[in-house]
Formats: sequence, structure tokens, C-alpha cells
Amino acid sequence: MQLIETNLPGVVILEPAVFPDERGFFLESYHREKFHEIGINATFVQDNQSRSRRGVLRGLHFQLKSPQAKLCSVARGAVLDVAVDIRAGSPTFGQWTSVLLSDENHRMIFVPRGFAHGFHVLSEEADFLYKCDEFYAPQDQCGVLWSDPQIGINWQIPNGQTPIINDRDNGYLSLSEMDVVQLPKY
Repeated sequence: MQLIETNLPGVVILEPAVFPDERGFFLESYHREKFHEIGINATFVQDNQSRSRRGVLRGLHFQLKSPQAKLCSVARGAVLDVAVDIRAGSPTFGQWTSVLLSDENHRMIFVPRGFAHGFHVLSEEADFLYKCDEFYAPQDQCGVLWSDPQIGINWQIPNGQTPIINDRDNGYLSLSEMDVVQLPKY
């Protein structure tokens, strides 16, 4: 497993060893001891999967009272995966990083607690997988506006196209509109 640091401390890209042969390939997507050796000590309690079509943008999501760390990957297709530091008082507050996750590059991203997360589907369809270290709590569902101009995420949306976004994600506030009590602490 190769670990690649990003500009956001704690957010890391992982490249697993892939073993191809005439049948296809094999890789270990998670091995607790190996992850602990590289500093990822999350205890995952829930696995999730979503399928989305080209142009779907999901995010930017987080849970405030029951924060979640996430280990994200793609089983089929390709997405631009994004993490934003929303921890009040953090030296990288409001900064973002992204990585292409696909069934071809087999990359994963680890997003620690205190970061908002989202993704944009770049392929015809994508099966997105993520492990969480805390259970989903619908009453604690929070978010930041995906198009917040101060954050300025390049979602790789083709010119003239509008992403497919649900009303909830379109209704979130920008970081500058949020009160500090609505955000995780550094």
C-alpha cells in the first residue's frame, strides 16, 4: 500500500498493490494491521455503496455530533472525489483537495473526521464505495454548499453543463454563512 500525502494534513490517497493475471486482478482494499502501520487507525463500523450516473454531484457532506472518517473508493467507473477542511480554527480551514478515483487506478482516499466530503461522477455510471468509522445519523446530516465561491472547488464540470444535484445539497450554506457552532472544531 502506497500512501500519498495531500495538501490537507490527514487526508491521504492510497494506492493498493494490484495483482493482475489472465483472470483479472486481486487487491486488498482494507487490512486493519496494514492500515495501522501507515497511520490510519479508524475502526470502521459501516460500509456504504451508491450508484450514480454521469454528471451527478453528491456533497459536501459531514456529521457534526457524530463525525465520520471515510475510506472511499470506486468499484466501477470514475469520480472526482473532494475533501474540504471545515474545522473551525484549522490552519487549512476552507481549503480543499481532490483525487480521481476509478476502477482503473484503484486509488482510495481517506477523509478524516472534521472534513466535508463529496464527489462528481465523470463516467457513464459509477459505483462508489465508502467505509465509515461512525454510523450514519440522519438527524446529524450536515453540509456545505458544493459551489461555495470562497472554497472554489474545480469539480471538472464540462462547459455548458449543469451537475445533477438534489435539493438538499443545493440548499446548504456556504462556509462564510455558517456559524462556528455549525462546524467541527480543530
